[in-house]
Amino acid sequence: MASTPFSCGFAIIIGPPNAGKSTLLNELLDFKLSIVTPKPQTTRKKITGIYHNNNCQIIFLDTPGIMKPQQKLHESMLGVIRNSLKDADIVIALLPYSGKKDFVDREFAEELFNEWLKPAGKPIIAVLNKSDLVSEERQHQAEEFVMNTWNPVKVLSVSALRGKNLPQLIEAIQPILPLKYPLYPEDTLSTAPERFFVSEIIREKIFLLYGREVPYSTEVVVDEFREQHENDPTRKDLIRCSVIVERDTQKQIMIGQKGAALKKLGQTARKDIEEMLGRPIFLELFIKVRPDWRKKNNLLKSYGY
Repeated sequence: MASTPFSCGFAIIIGPPNAGKSTLLNELLDFKLSIVTPKPQTTRKKITGIYHNNNCQIIFLDTPGIMKPQQKLHESMLGVIRNSLKDADIVIALLPYSGKKDFVDREFAEELFNEWLKPAGKPIIAVLNKSDLVSEERQHQAEEFVMNTWNPVKVLSVSALRGKNLPQLIEAIQPILPLKYPLYPEDTLSTAPERFFVSEIIREKIFLLYGREVPYSTEVVVDEFREQHENDPTRKDLIRCSVIVERDTQKQIMIGQKGAALKKLGQTARKDIEEMLGRPIFLELFIKVRPDWRKKNNLLKSYGY
């Protein structure tokens, strides 16, 4: 039997907020690379995750959810999606199943396929997520509807949360990838530096620990990342981060009564950062007020948007 030729390329995961894009990436990699929370718009920047097997290497690009922009931060997030779309060889259009009459959010899907993906001209695999919430009959009906309406190269129902049909997704992607050689070594999981994932972990904990508008008004900046274990194994790495908020009232909420909220944030974030790095760290968090930072181009640029 002839062996399958090796292939490699870039696959963008694109869809609405809370569609399960980050959960899908993490399940495909069998590693928590993208932060995940129940709140929408958790992902703000492109996350690159690299999948390897004997037959292919897929560089997945996890992107923010497509939404109507309400401020300059959202415009920057949409810019991330547009730029990532240019880099991609294939598009994973992720649409969660709808509990309503339509199989998926029809209005969003129309915008996604016609305004975003059609002009890009890339091959599209439509992935209908959260299939564990609907019957197999409804899945077959939905797949047929999506194929007949928007004509992607393939339609798949998956459950990113439960890992259902993800091997089939890899099989569907592999023949479309253009390169015949890998771009990265087998042990490479992402192209982003450690300090990026440190800031993302802290942001995730903010989304999980704080309510209302506070998580959306915060940004995390790694001011110092001093690796001290190399010279002296008994010394912990020092990581100093600024948590940016927009108002003094948000700063007070972040700190909490007698510093209790900030202490809890530091403890929960440190635990996950140490697990990611595989070594103990000393984490310091400082809350800084930068009024309306989400609306200011110069601040957005300095924060990497």
